[in-house]
Amino acid sequence: MTTPTEEPSPAVPYGTPDAPRIAVRGEARLEVDPEIARIGVTVASRGKDRRTALDDLTRRNTTALDLIKTYGDAVERLETGSFSITPQLKEGRGERIHAYHGRVHITAELTDFTALGELTTRLADLDLTRVDGPWWALRPDSPAHRQARQQAVREAVQRAREYAEALGTTLAALVELADIGAENTPPAYPTAAGSRMRSAAYGAEATAAAPLDLEPQRQRVHAQVNARFTMAPPQL
Repeated sequence: MTTPTEEPSPAVPYGTPDAPRIAVRGEARLEVDPEIARIGVTVASRGKDRRTALDDLTRRNTTALDLIKTYGDAVERLETGSFSITPQLKEGRGERIHAYHGRVHITAELTDFTALGELTTRLADLDLTRVDGPWWALRPDSPAHRQARQQAVREAVQRAREYAEALGTTLAALVELADIGAENTPPAYPTAAGSRMRSAAYGAEATAAAPLDLEPQRQRVHAQVNARFTMAPPQL
């Protein structure tokens, strides 16, 4: 005869009279200075034939890249995105091509905000060049994220202690700590008011334009944790 195995006792989610549990949430919201700024550069060309449009686009793309690279270490990352040469058809019947339009998208990431205003102005001075941005952000490994998480944990412990003190007792042990998110609220390319500057240039000026005065947008860092503790039985 087989002896039935004993089923394990289910966990008691709310503790016991001898070890009551207390559940709290800790939260932290910080505002810190940004660490990086991204700008998007769109270089365009237009020609009656494909080769002319392509040659002009290649030349303007090289000019924009060379200008960005002159800022050295201030530019942490430089990437070329999409490229296109598009025929523009004439109105009416048939497939007669009126012109060709070319575009190249470039993304630059800067850490020197002093150089940022000058670079955006100089880029906007180039022929058929559009500048979008800046988009301010923190690095994924920014110390601000760690600071927010630690502050959220401390806030959870403090809140649990206050509840225990209200019952005339003390915390005994930590049962569970769950991270439910610590993130930089704006996305990589935010569209919030005040975070974006846009300029377009369709021909170089006779004299260089004055550098833009750009004020970095403060970044919001948010962290939350759920925590469960046991506490000594209170005398009710």
